[in-house]
Amino acid sequence: MALKTSSVSKSLDKKLKVAGFEIPDLLLIFLLLALLNFIFSGHSYKLLLSWLPSALLAVSIRWGKRGKPDNYILHLIKFKFSPRYLSAFKEATNVPELSRSSKPSVSHTTEGINK
Repeated sequence: MALKTSSVSKSLDKKLKVAGFEIPDLLLIFLLLALLNFIFSGHSYKLLLSWLPSALLAVSIRWGKRGKPDNYILHLIKFKFSPRYLSAFKEATNVPELSRSSKPSVSHTTEGINK
């Protein structure tokens, strides 16, 4: 009995990139471009004030992500906004309260040792 096989693409896990940028990076660049275009819509230097910061952001993303893993910016943002202290419970329960005045009662006798 022969083994049934079918041809499969060899790049199933390849990341989608456009002009060398990942999709979240492009969304960030075009979001900045749209926001600046909206803010400076009536200004005479609209093209310069909207395209120059977007181009600088694109260059800085390209330079900053060199040698970094995929989705580096998303993971960096998640790390920066995550809480610094993680706990499995909402609040600690059944925690004994200790005060400095209460000392444990330990008797230091040598009667049992010398017998």
